[in-house]
Amino acid sequence: MEHTVTTLPTARQPGCPFDPPKELIQAREHSPISRFPFPGGHEGWLVTGYDLVRAVLADPRFSSRKELMRHHPLVDLGEIEVPPAPPGEFLLMDDPQHSRYRKPLVGKFTVRRMRLLTERVEQITAEHLDAMEKAGPSADLVTALAKPIPSIIICEVLGVPYEDRGSFQEHIDKFLGGEVGDEELIAAYTATQQYLAELVAAKRANPTDDVLSDLLDSDLTDEELRGIALILLAAGFDTTANMLALGTFALLQNPEQLAALRADPALTDGAVEELLRYLSVAKQFPRVALEDVELGGRTIKAGSTVILSYHTANRDPERFTDPHALDLRRQDGGHLAFGHGIHQCLGQQLARVEMRVALPALINRFPTLRLAVPAEEVALRPETADIYGVKSLPVAWDV
Repeated sequence: MEHTVTTLPTARQPGCPFDPPKELIQAREHSPISRFPFPGGHEGWLVTGYDLVRAVLADPRFSSRKELMRHHPLVDLGEIEVPPAPPGEFLLMDDPQHSRYRKPLVGKFTVRRMRLLTERVEQITAEHLDAMEKAGPSADLVTALAKPIPSIIICEVLGVPYEDRGSFQEHIDKFLGGEVGDEELIAAYTATQQYLAELVAAKRANPTDDVLSDLLDSDLTDEELRGIALILLAAGFDTTANMLALGTFALLQNPEQLAALRADPALTDGAVEELLRYLSVAKQFPRVALEDVELGGRTIKAGSTVILSYHTANRDPERFTDPHALDLRRQDGGHLAFGHGIHQCLGQQLARVEMRVALPALINRFPTLRLAVPAEEVALRPETADIYGVKSLPVAWDV
């Protein structure tokens, strides 16, 4: 008998802020693929199993094109005509357009180049830990550390002036945080686009040592450069900020794992990968079938929208032993936190560098670090947010 999931997103269980919603876990237990009736009547699919999510991400018969995303899991779009993605916003495109924008960037985000940034990440982290210690013995970790590190780094990578970082961060929060109305969301997006247009013009007039200036020698138009910059700024800031804060929350709730990481620096790389798997802050993404495709014993009809559930895929017991446990010594890697295939996260190495530096530095600077409020009072982002995380994380330590 086919399984059907009737609503998305579903609320997480009280007291389980790190686990996918119970209904989605149960759906995966029943079948790695379920029918999902979208608002408005479209019969789509929800893919919750690791192997099938990975298969779709690697299959060019499933499209990322924005103009094909005519069905939303929360609202009935009716007869609204969805426009193509703006120039440069390559996450919502297929090849060859996608590769045209991504290819010039690949060399800018290599493992080697990102490791060269380690010293700068260490410096920024130390400065903010010093400020926390001076202002302590308590802080909101989100504003004190988790947001500043990735926002400063991605702004420097793209050549955004330091004094503009605050307003950019505020706008990104609004259109990715899932908590503002349509009018405010559109205003934040428009303001960001306007700012980036001015930034690209400034780089044309006075190039500096940054990724955006490097791209000026290509055949990309100013409008395309603006779109690329928007994607990199949003992805380079919001996901890592939430991983740093939510990752700290998870470690504080798993004291044995926290103690192991503090005692053994060699665990750092594995800890970062395990936190990425365990938390999967980029929860889900849609794809649209371009033709009839057989998937998991089902026929996905051309034009059908498929929701890929990354967080349940990364908790699939068919792929991971004891998947709901946070285990920093886990050996069965290969998570999908950064996606897979041609759209795999371009900035994944940068995110890894930031996490590898910041998390050990934080827990070693403050050996008595703890939540300053009961865990159930930590303010979580809503499930409607594109990226899951905490809105604030009050912490305290002994002096």
